[in-house]
Amino acid sequence: MKLFETLAQYRPQALGVLRIMTALQFVEHGSQKLFNFPVSAQPHALTGLTTAAGILEFAGGILLALGLFTRPVAFLLAGEMAIAYFMAHFPRDFFPANNGGDAAILFCFVFLYLFFAGSGAFALDNRDSAEA
Repeated sequence: MKLFETLAQYRPQALGVLRIMTALQFVEHGSQKLFNFPVSAQPHALTGLTTAAGILEFAGGILLALGLFTRPVAFLLAGEMAIAYFMAHFPRDFFPANNGGDAAILFCFVFLYLFFAGSGAFALDNRDSAEA
């Protein structure tokens, strides 16, 4: 179909926007854990795991937003989200709609997709290929 062929030319830009918007949401989760910003009604207790998760989310989210080291960072963050889901959400209830794990699952699979697809447009990862 002609419409889909036309849209396909914008695949790198759509992937870049997906990466950036997902990363900005992820940074927010990390900053809430580390700095309680945005302010949460129930701030996270900074245990070793929460601190590690906050650092991964904050720093990893910034790297993904910039499109820097996209594939290895996305792989690491997908793993973090899988672990977070099974440690924090799954024990509460089987169903993600009931256990609050929807975001963890979505982040995990978007990061897994970024690992396979790469950074898309608007990424610092592309600066060498732009010069070639």
